[in-house]
Amino acid sequence: MTPLDRSNPLPLWAQLEQDLRARLGAGEFDDGFPTDAELTADYEVSRHTVREAIRHLNETGLLRRERGRGTVVNRSEFEQSLGTLYSLFQSVESTGVVQTSEVLRLDTVVDAEVAGHLKLDGDEPLVVLERLRRAGDAPLAVDRAWLPLSVAEPLLETDFTHTALYAELAKASAPVPNQGWERLHAIVPTVEDRKRLDLRKSDAAFFLERLGCRDGTPIEWRTTVIRADRYRFVTDWSAGARSELRPTAT
Repeated sequence: MTPLDRSNPLPLWAQLEQDLRARLGAGEFDDGFPTDAELTADYEVSRHTVREAIRHLNETGLLRRERGRGTVVNRSEFEQSLGTLYSLFQSVESTGVVQTSEVLRLDTVVDAEVAGHLKLDGDEPLVVLERLRRAGDAPLAVDRAWLPLSVAEPLLETDFTHTALYAELAKASAPVPNQGWERLHAIVPTVEDRKRLDLRKSDAAFFLERLGCRDGTPIEWRTTVIRADRYRFVTDWSAGARSELRPTAT
């Protein structure tokens, strides 16, 4: 255990959060997470300091409070708000879990259907990036993204093992999506994707379609098959807010 530094300008709760995050990442609490009282004694801090650190770890999804069990380590599920532009890489890593990718395909293609989504001519060259995304050592999603070659050509030599597509676009001074839409429904994955995701025949998954645009210009078409037992989508709403039904693509 690393003692907290009271001369450090960083608040004690933030130092405690950092130390607990590191210990969680090392698998130290796999057999059970300490109680607030135990942490108070171990770190010689107030109960308020402990509760503030735990609150932040709860908000990021690393921990959760359960009635009758107290604080437990949340290693099985990730949660993502709908209606926001997000990166799956950042969504997973914000919980303290390392997200890595196995690149299944990174190449140039011609695909008239995808070009139609991007409002391009059917013979327009595209870059396709297909990845098996892992959270820790466990498979989480099969992710396929298509972008115009004129946008994504600098990425053809990129190592996507531990990085995000949007981050790499930004590094290459290429346009990054800042608006778009997503469509989500449940599917039974193909045999190939089921094997990649280590799913049984009876297991369902989410199928996510995303059109990413930059200032109104489509630059990314993406489909993602996500394990439904490891990922949850949530949305906030308020009275008077308007939502919209989008017809199913034909």
